[in-house]
Amino acid sequence: MIGGLVLAAGAGRRFGGGKLIAPLGGRPLLEHALAAMRAAPVDRTVVVLGAEAERVEAAVDLGGLEVVRCEGWAEGQAASLRAGIGALRDARAAVVILGDQPLISALAIERVLADRGRAGEEATRASYGGVPGHPIVLERTLFGAVLALRGDTGARGVLAGARVREVPCDGLGSPDDVDTIDQLEAITP
Repeated sequence: MIGGLVLAAGAGRRFGGGKLIAPLGGRPLLEHALAAMRAAPVDRTVVVLGAEAERVEAAVDLGGLEVVRCEGWAEGQAASLRAGIGALRDARAAVVILGDQPLISALAIERVLADRGRAGEEATRASYGGVPGHPIVLERTLFGAVLALRGDTGARGVLAGARVREVPCDGLGSPDDVDTIDQLEAITP
């Protein structure tokens, strides 16, 4: 089984709160990332919620995707990554995107999944203009290291010690995340 993991547990402090339900193109910001994951070739998708979880669940069409609540969300991204990987522990691999990346593309997800697991690589990640970004595929061999993460760090430290393949995804959406209202307004149609 290949799992999809959408991390959406943060408080969005720089945004002023309510980031994941802020409107973009007539629907909540989070729904854009969820749509990309729904269209991707994954067998099961987990959405990790934390801050404002009830408010997000009430406002966002989760379309039957599995919600995991991260009670320790205030610790930072490591907590939500642990919660998601814990829920997908039986998967052969998990492809990770962030809920505040509304321009991420299902085609980028599909491309990194198609290039995964070659020559003993433990992770496969998209790059845009030579800069690494999301989506990132974590093979099961890295799950233990991810479950040991602490603090406000993502998988960067785990990837630093792993065999990682970068896959160019130029022209397949954008990995830019929305942290501020100005950034949201810059991409609003």
